[in-house]
Amino acid sequence: MFEKCQTQKFQLAEARAPRRTRAKRGGSDYGVQLLEKQKARFTYGLSENQFARYVHEAMEQRGADSAQGLLSRLESRLDNVVYRLGFTKTRRAARQMVSHGHVQVNGRRVTIPSYRVSGSEVVSVRHESRGSALFANRTEAMTETKTPQWAEFQADGFGAKITAQPMTGETESPFNAATIIQFYSR
Repeated sequence: MFEKCQTQKFQLAEARAPRRTRAKRGGSDYGVQLLEKQKARFTYGLSENQFARYVHEAMEQRGADSAQGLLSRLESRLDNVVYRLGFTKTRRAARQMVSHGHVQVNGRRVTIPSYRVSGSEVVSVRHESRGSALFANRTEAMTETKTPQWAEFQADGFGAKITAQPMTGETESPFNAATIIQFYSR
């Protein structure tokens, strides 16, 4: 989707095109909120129904910041945790890895990408899967991976103990969660 925007031909066409009006570029409040929602959905690879459920759960939580609740729910998905731990290069690959049964939580095989990981759980790669081509360069990948603050890797590098609720900082998020909450508050 975004690859076509990276070509030189596309950039030249954009430079030559007349300036668009503010409303067409998403300048209205609704347009900005919709764009933020779509960025979040595509970042995490969720359907509209899944994403709406996460937002409504975050909004129903009493006494807590809805935006932080939304980020917490999105970040604690098993496929996202596998991606953040550096077992895969993309969230889509992490989702597939979980679906195919390569991941364990507390020693039990989990095949549901939306499984909610909480603190004090251990996420690891199954022993049977460690010899596959997916994990051939795991020691090299470990040196490149930035360990999240909420995880501690095991000595072998094929597992991590979740020490706190998985979370992302406001600077790490490519979208504004508060704007998304406003969109669904209509």
